[in-house]
Amino acid sequence: MKKLKKLIVAAGLMLSISAFTLTNQTEAATTTHKIQYGETYWKIAKGFGIPVNNLMNANNSKALIAGQNMLLPNSPYTAAEKDLMARLVRAEAVGEPYAGKVAVATVIINRIRSADFPNTVRGVIYQISNGHYAFTPVENGQINQPADYASKRAVNEAIALTGKGNGSLFFYNPKTSTSSWILSRPVTVTIGNHRFAR
Repeated sequence: MKKLKKLIVAAGLMLSISAFTLTNQTEAATTTHKIQYGETYWKIAKGFGIPVNNLMNANNSKALIAGQNMLLPNSPYTAAEKDLMARLVRAEAVGEPYAGKVAVATVIINRIRSADFPNTVRGVIYQISNGHYAFTPVENGQINQPADYASKRAVNEAIALTGKGNGSLFFYNPKTSTSSWILSRPVTVTIGNHRFAR
């Protein structure tokens, strides 16, 4: 009887140790990445669409050594959310410089993080304000066109930059805009045909 009790206690202890180990692994980053020669936190963050601050925190800002593995925290956005952002970037910034594409994606992310806008990708992109969609491509259907490679890359870069920009919440083309309100907003930067503002 004593042997049976010891066996049951030992089995229970092993089970709880296994559960603890699995829980810790699940709570940590779900992926690792083998560091390549010349990679930096910035290059890895924009390659995977992870905020660079999150990546550095997950790895305690340790020096990156080629051949070693590092933890990749989950991106704050799903693949579907990234695709939706990239489709809007393509539609809004077709023909604009790459930096302008990143800036458009940054506006989406800044709106998600702002208390003045919906707090989801879908909520921001499909927001209706004063009876109109916030973004023209939603109204005219261009949002439904597939994203190009540059727009996808721009979204990943904007995610990597999360929290590091100048806080742009709006963008417009000053040559075609008829809104006196948007023209009154403080300008943060002009890239190509777009003016970005807070």
